[in-house]
Amino acid sequence: MASSVEVTNRPGLATRAVAYYREVVAEMKKVTWPDKDQLRQMTIQILVFVLVIGAVIALLDLLLQTTLIRLPQSLLR
Repeated sequence: MASSVEVTNRPGLATRAVAYYREVVAEMKKVTWPDKDQLRQMTIQILVFVLVIGAVIALLDLLLQTTLIRLPQSLLR
């Protein structure tokens, strides 16, 4: 029984790495980068959002701590 194995010639690792790098550079040139004003505005929006979410989590933590820990302890005394 003879089996035929197809061998395909693939470029070497270095050739593929260079081609990949060139494709990445070409794609990065297509990207529309934000200007300073847009970047500043988006940064402020993200910081405000993170602070609001942090405040909400802190309030929920205090509420749950009061409800689940302190209230049952005060009822047992």
